[in-house]
Amino acid sequence: MADILIVEDDADIASGLRENLELEGHAVRIAPAGTMALALARDRRPDLVILDLSLPDMDGHELLRRFRMQGYTSAVVILSARDAQAEKIVGLRLGADDYVTKPFGVLELLARIDAVLRRTGTETARSAAPPAEHGPTRDVERVRDVEVDRDARVVRVAGQHVALSPKEFDLLDALLRRQGRLATRRELLREVWGYSTLVSSRTVDTHVAQLRRKLERDPVQPELILTVAKSGYRLNM
Repeated sequence: MADILIVEDDADIASGLRENLELEGHAVRIAPAGTMALALARDRRPDLVILDLSLPDMDGHELLRRFRMQGYTSAVVILSARDAQAEKIVGLRLGADDYVTKPFGVLELLARIDAVLRRTGTETARSAAPPAEHGPTRDVERVRDVEVDRDARVVRVAGQHVALSPKEFDLLDALLRRQGRLATRRELLREVWGYSTLVSSRTVDTHVAQLRRKLERDPVQPELILTVAKSGYRLNM
């Protein structure tokens, strides 16, 4: 079960989604406007946000930006009638995990939500008993002063917890699994975002910049995540 926040001003769409998600066993709250969504998130952080871009009090992109600036790492699925590729790229750059255009099929949307929850580890994390902090069977890997716990999807820098968005964690994990070898932008788009073609390398670059701000001592002169000119990125092991 996941805690899902629906940010949608169309009451019919919101109630229909709520009914279907509750049948799947999820706990669902509805916010018809951005300010209410921020208040509900402060009250209880959601595992996943379904976000309409056309809200009465603010643009959905602005709400997503505020979510990320305030440190919310919830997975986000954008739900919008805006079908232009540029709109999708903006949402993904801001940290959305998926983008579904209206009109949509309910079964497809539910499948996409399930896929996002699996990718972000939400379902596993909520159903499993709390593990030992450093038990012998945990999948924990370290590089320099960064520790990545794949089971709990937790990252620490010099022993201090650092909040990453689901996509930031997946990107770091993809780099870590290569053990210092090059990861091209095309490979990262495919593995982290599920793209089969190179939609926009800026999506990768933007998320790498966010990771550097959170993990590096000096993001301007990174020592952990290195750029490979005209190719991609690698970790300095």
